[in-house]
Amino acid sequence: MSTISLLDTRPAAPTQVDVAIYDPPMCCPTGLCGPALDQTLLDTNELVLALKERGLRVERYQMQSQPHAFTGNAEVMRLIRERNMEALPITAVRGAVIKSGAYPTRAEVEAALGGGMQ
Repeated sequence: MSTISLLDTRPAAPTQVDVAIYDPPMCCPTGLCGPALDQTLLDTNELVLALKERGLRVERYQMQSQPHAFTGNAEVMRLIRERNMEALPITAVRGAVIKSGAYPTRAEVEAALGGGMQ
């Protein structure tokens, strides 16, 4: 029987992210902080909440605060090198990029997840 010390500093096993959104630079993590709200950002926020309610792991990454998420994904970096900031936002479902240059619709995410989204 092995024991784990409370001082064990080994990193935890990585958790699979179901949906990852690599956002363009925004004033806050969701973009819902300015005086005029963008309907696309509202829709995206609703999509994220609906996915999380289903028990899916959803992450939104900001380049300025989480650069490792961008640099650690070869496909994301390739798109940014090719299209610069026009590549953002980039959405990946279970590691595969499904959309670049615009936020996905519910139908696009549902199709990439294999259907079944309410």
